[in-house]
Amino acid sequence: MAKKVVATLKKEGGVTYAKVIKAVKSEKTGAYTFREEMVPTTMVQETLNK
Repeated sequence: MAKKVVATLKKEGGVTYAKVIKAVKSEKTGAYTFREEMVPTTMVQETLNK
């Protein structure tokens, strides 16, 4: 399982956002790449479970 990183960012308009960084392994080469997403803090667990 790849390491998952979550950083909480400032509030914007009453909604708090978090930057989710996931390491994803490529099926072709076997190398890891990083995917970054900005999601509301209420959706962090849902995003990580994808």
